Amino acid sequence: MTMTSFQRARSEEQRTQRRRLILDTAAAMLSEMPVAQVSLNELSRRVGLAKSNVLRYFESREAVLLELLDSMSRQWLDQLDDVLTAEVEPGATLTARADQVADALAASLARRPVLCDLVSAQAAVLEHNVSPQVAARFKRAAIASVTTLAGLVRRQIPELGEQAAGRFAGAAVMVTGAVWTHTRPSPAMLAAYDADPSLAAMRLDFTATLREVFEVLIAGLLARARSL
Repeated sequence: MTMTSFQRARSEEQRTQRRRLILDTAAAMLSEMPVAQVSLNELSRRVGLAKSNVLRYFESREAVLLELLDSMSRQWLDQLDDVLTAEVEPGATLTARADQVADALAASLARRPVLCDLVSAQAAVLEHNVSPQVAARFKRAAIASVTTLAGLVRRQIPELGEQAAGRFAGAAVMVTGAVWTHTRPSPAMLAAYDADPSLAAMRLDFTATLREVFEVLIAGLLARARSL
C-alpha cells in the first residue's frame, strides 16, 4: 500500500472515521499476529498514512491498542448476557449454575483470541507509553466493564452478592490474561514437550484451564459469602 497524501479531517465525523479506520486496521493485524508484533510503522503503512499522521489521532501504538481493548471488551459484554442466559439453567442447583457460568465464560473468551491477547498484554505493555489522560480514560472504561461483568454474573448467581460478584469479575480479567500467556508456549517449549512426554502435564489448554480457575474462584467466593 502506498502512502496517501495527508488531508486533515475537517469535521468531527471525518476524525471519527479516521480513528475507526486505524482501530479496524489494528484489529485486522491482530487476527494475523500477536500484540508484540504489531508495530506503529506497519499499522501506518496498512492505514495508508505516515506515522506522524496516525499520531495525530492516537498518541502511541499502546493508545491504539488500549482503545481497541476497550472496544472489544464492550462488544464481548454486549453479547455475554445472551450467552449466559442460553447456557445457565435457571432452576439448576447453585453448584450447577456456578459451573455453567464458569464454562460459558471460558468458552466465550476462547472464541475471542484477539481480546484475550490484548488482556494478557494490558498491564505489562499497553498501559505503558501513554499519557496520564489516556491511562485514566482507559481505567474508567475498564472499571465500567468489570462492573458490567459483575452484574451479568450476579444475574445468574445472585447468591454471590454484589461485593463477591465484583471481586470475581476483577479477578476473572486478570486470570484470563495470565492463563492466555501460559497456554501460548514458545517454539522451544513445544519442542521440549515433544521430546519429553513427562513434561506434557505442563502444557495447558486455555478453555479447560480458565474454566477450572473460574469454578474455583466462584466456589471460594460463595463459601466466603455463606460464612459471613
